[in-house]
Amino acid sequence: MVMKSALIVGTGPGLSASLARLFFKHGLQVAMASRDPSKLAKLAAETAGVTFACEATEPEEVAGLFDAVEATIGTPDIVVYNASARARGPVTDLDPADVARAIAVSAFGGFLVAQQAARLMVARGSGVILLTGASASVKGYPNSSAFAMGKFALRGLAQSMAREMSPKGVHVAHFVIDGGIRSATRIDPNDSPDSLLDPDAIAETYWHVANQHRSAWTWEVELRPWVEKF
Repeated sequence: MVMKSALIVGTGPGLSASLARLFFKHGLQVAMASRDPSKLAKLAAETAGVTFACEATEPEEVAGLFDAVEATIGTPDIVVYNASARARGPVTDLDPADVARAIAVSAFGGFLVAQQAARLMVARGSGVILLTGASASVKGYPNSSAFAMGKFALRGLAQSMAREMSPKGVHVAHFVIDGGIRSATRIDPNDSPDSLLDPDAIAETYWHVANQHRSAWTWEVELRPWVEKF
């Protein structure tokens, strides 16, 4: 399958920006969605991309996003869900509303986006849906229960959809990002080079998985720097 277009939901300055640049480098038309697309103006100019406003936890907005994307660039060949939210603190102190929001962004939003993508891709018989997980997808940390619940749910969605969609020609994959991601404000300590994940390197792995032959599809990849323990 020749990739022509991609949609990234939950676009920000880190991994999503690296993905947008890499997709553009490979000749794809890039669409990017976030709650505040005005923050994406520079990235859109750099990647000749188009931006959309979307609250990923609202079914009507997600459906409207896909209608707008399809009208603008056609059915995307790759859809990436890269949104998440946290509610930090001891279980005994957490605000239930904050927990509900965190789970909604990390998991329910992923479902809404994957569902709309799957409907279009199944009808066409091809497509790639990539979901971004975290260490919390497979291990819950203290004071991070809400994030773990959301990411565990997203991983379950990915595993179920991978089994359901594969016979229909749609590749679903989940990425466990086990470690901190390098950024302009978060750099490797001098005594620990490459102790943070390079977002460009993560993006390359997404691209590799998206282009796998159907006879050997991956449903999950774990990526971690050398300082992280299994």
